[in-house]
Amino acid sequence: MNLPNPTPAAPAATALPAALESFFARAESLLQRLEAVLPHAPSAPDWQASVAFRYRRRGQSGVLEPVRHVANVRLADLKEVDAQKERLVRNTEQFVAGRGANNVLLTGARGTGKSSLIKACLNEYAPRGLRLIEVDKADLVDLADLVDLVAARPERFIVFCDDLSFDEGEPGYKALKSVLDGSVSQASDNVLIYATSNRRHLLPEHMQENLSYQHTEDGEVHPGEVVEEKISLSERFGLWISFYPFTQDEYLTIAAQWMRALGVAEAAIAAARQESLVWALERGSRSGRVAQQFARDYAGRHGG
Repeated sequence: MNLPNPTPAAPAATALPAALESFFARAESLLQRLEAVLPHAPSAPDWQASVAFRYRRRGQSGVLEPVRHVANVRLADLKEVDAQKERLVRNTEQFVAGRGANNVLLTGARGTGKSSLIKACLNEYAPRGLRLIEVDKADLVDLADLVDLVAARPERFIVFCDDLSFDEGEPGYKALKSVLDGSVSQASDNVLIYATSNRRHLLPEHMQENLSYQHTEDGEVHPGEVVEEKISLSERFGLWISFYPFTQDEYLTIAAQWMRALGVAEAAIAAARQESLVWALERGSRSGRVAQQFARDYAGRHGG
C-alpha cells in the first residue's frame, strides 16, 4: 500500500545576520532622535484646566501650558481709563456674542493699564466662553499653527501679545502681519489678537526716515516706502486704543483705589496722599503701575 507523501515542512525563517540587525537597531534609534528634534505642530492642552494659556517653545516644538493662577483683575478695579475701557469691552462683547469684532492694538504710556484691561476682560467674559492664549514675540512664528489648533473649538480665543515691538527683520513680524490680514487662508472667526505696545507702529522710528516723505505741488505729503512698511502692520489692527500719562489727581485716585482694595482704611488713605506723591516723584512716573506699587508697600507697612 502506497502511503501519501507527508506535507513538506515550511522552511525555517532565516535569521538576519548580526550586522544587519545592528544596522536596523541603529537606524530606529536615529529616527527616534530625529523625531524628538524636528518641529511639531502644538498639541491641544486640557482646555478645562484654565481660562488662560501660555504658548512656550520646548526645543523645536511648542506647547500650550494652562495658567494655574490667572491675574484677578476686574473691570471695576481700573480707574481713570473709562473711555479706553468702554471701547475694549464693547469690542470684546461683540466678539463673545459672535458678532463682528476687530483685532486690537493698545498703545501709549507705560503702566497705564493696557495689559490689566485685557486681563479684566478675560475675567469678565470667561464664564461665556472667552479664553486667552499669551504668546511671546519670539514665538509668533508659530501663530498660524495656533490659529489652526483652536479653529474648531467652541470657545472664543484672544491671542495676547504683551509689550509688543519689533526690530528690523524679525521673523515674528511677517507671521503676525500674515495672520492679521494678508494670508491666503483667512483666520478663524473665533480668534482675535489683542496686543499692547509703547510704540504706535510697533517698529523703531528713525529721524532719517522723514527724508523719504514726498511733497507734491498741491501740498500733499506722501510717506516713503520705509515708512509705509512700518505703518502697514499697525494698520492691520482694526481698533487702536491709546493710553496717556495720568495727571496728579488721576494718579491719586488710582493709588486710593488700590489701597482700598488692599484693606487700608479711608482715614489712612487720605493721610497717605503726600507720601504717595513723593513715591511717584522718586520713581519719575505717575503711572497706574507706580500707584499699585505704592499701595502694596503702604498696605504692607501699615498692616493693610
